[in-house]
Amino acid sequence: MDLTVVVPVHNEAGNISPLLTEIQAALAGRYRFEIIYVDDGSRDGTAAELVEARDRFETLRVITHLEACGQSTALRTGIRAARAPWIATLDGDGQNDPADIPRLMDVLRAGAATSKLRMVAGFRRKRQDSELKRVSSRIANGVRSTLLGDATPDTGCGLKVFSRGTYLELPYFDHMHRFLPALVQRAGWDVTSVEVNHRHRRQGKSKYGTLDRLFAGIIDLLGVMWLKRRARRPEVVESDHALE
Repeated sequence: MDLTVVVPVHNEAGNISPLLTEIQAALAGRYRFEIIYVDDGSRDGTAAELVEARDRFETLRVITHLEACGQSTALRTGIRAARAPWIATLDGDGQNDPADIPRLMDVLRAGAATSKLRMVAGFRRKRQDSELKRVSSRIANGVRSTLLGDATPDTGCGLKVFSRGTYLELPYFDHMHRFLPALVQRAGWDVTSVEVNHRHRRQGKSKYGTLDRLFAGIIDLLGVMWLKRRARRPEVVESDHALE
């Protein structure tokens, strides 16, 4: 298994089959891959659509949270269950383009072979969102990047590829998905960003409001700043000979 695609979903009925079809088309023949959908306590027709999709997509695995736990927890559930060393994540609303995954994977694998690169983050330069959402995200990204120094222009993009092993070493907390580049850097690894396509939402509504993201984001940002200040990465040398 080369790659596991993890897609967290909550009330995304109508978006399941179209996105799965695109993921399959983007990756078939390129990788040995699996797709893990984590249904985070949906209360619409998402579960039924996933059951139906399992009969049509042999690469699909479905994991269900009986109650909604949030995007970070859903991602962690899927990543822990993954069988591949490389992970790609996508939002379940169809705004991320699966056709971008191979390009990000090429950058990641080349960098991992020659350097400390362990994550490639998507950068939605041309966002297909409301003006309010674009402005608020631009401000939030600017503040976060300044305070954390993560040099990542768009941490909110759901499209990322990274090392499963690196992710599992990171400190876990709710909303951590918004700070993954900074956390990967804190662990001593490199992150780069690549421009990706961004599309209009097919169906349904966004799960995030501006105010709740603002208040939660401030608290989380302070926590990640604390984690960065407390990080220690010792230089380790292993002796060539056993101690006598």
